[in-house]
Amino acid sequence: MTNIYDYSLEELKAWLVSQGESAFRAKQVYDYLYKGITDPDLMKTLNRSTKDKLNEHFHMALPQVLEKRVSKDGTIKMLMVLEDKNIIETVIMKYHYGYSVCVSSQIGCKMGCTFCASTKDGMVRNLTPGEILSQIIAASLVVGERISHVVLMGSGEPLDNFDAVLKFLSLVNAKEGLHLSHRNITVSTCGLVNRIIELADQKLQITLAISLHETTDEARKKIMPIANKYSIQEILNSVEYYMSKTGRRVSFEYALVRGSNDTRENAYALAKLLEGMKVHVNLIPVNAIKEMLYLPSTNESIQGFKDVLLQSGIEATIRREMGGDIDAACGQLRRSYLENRADL
Repeated sequence: MTNIYDYSLEELKAWLVSQGESAFRAKQVYDYLYKGITDPDLMKTLNRSTKDKLNEHFHMALPQVLEKRVSKDGTIKMLMVLEDKNIIETVIMKYHYGYSVCVSSQIGCKMGCTFCASTKDGMVRNLTPGEILSQIIAASLVVGERISHVVLMGSGEPLDNFDAVLKFLSLVNAKEGLHLSHRNITVSTCGLVNRIIELADQKLQITLAISLHETTDEARKKIMPIANKYSIQEILNSVEYYMSKTGRRVSFEYALVRGSNDTRENAYALAKLLEGMKVHVNLIPVNAIKEMLYLPSTNESIQGFKDVLLQSGIEATIRREMGGDIDAACGQLRRSYLENRADL
């Protein structure tokens, strides 16, 4: 069945009219859906005919919370079950400006980055636009407040699910829905150059985040298979194009691994790569993940790395570690759950 959250207001109007219903019913349905009311029988302004047709044609439910963990810092990590019983992860983070939610765009991932837990069991399927969107609505119901920021940095490579992510960006921005500003949305990618260029041509005002993590193609190929297809220079060229089309600054994600890519020499190499570009570097202490030998850098190394970038004229920040005590990094909780279930 079709997920009703996949539909824009205009698409829902057209469908209702095709079923012999009044177009104005669409706005009534939309208002309920975006309040988290998904049972047509609870939509009191609808007539019986409209309720029955909605039940017959659509899957009308938010993902169900299977497990919820709350960190000592207030971060909430949720495992949620979709209609087909697949499991996704969503993380809610509390900041001074409000709540930010990290959503998944795929079930699993095929990119194969060695430091990421979500790719270890491969890719199951893409999420639909509505399945991405409904994570935000479900998160809002959990905290009882509006979600102000969204990052597509959960499980999956967003630009590998390009069409669905584009429609999600349209749905989430629609004034009759969540009406979330594109400027409050970040889309992360491991560097799909062709899709970065296509995204640039959309001229959306989202923030693009590039997962870089190394400063040479040789080193990057060892940890990120996508580097065998696209060189760092090709990524930088696509970023320049993106910024020229959108006027938006791009962020580079750099996960610091102890004794691997966290030296001052690495920092100088990164500064040289980004020289003259109006970008931001987000330094991330790598997450320690079972079966992986990566260890996070020391605080001294992280601060030294940041200092080199700042002294070189590159804006840089250290990402605040959140939810470390609840497996909040992408893919960790889902993989742990699946492993435990397999042992039963």
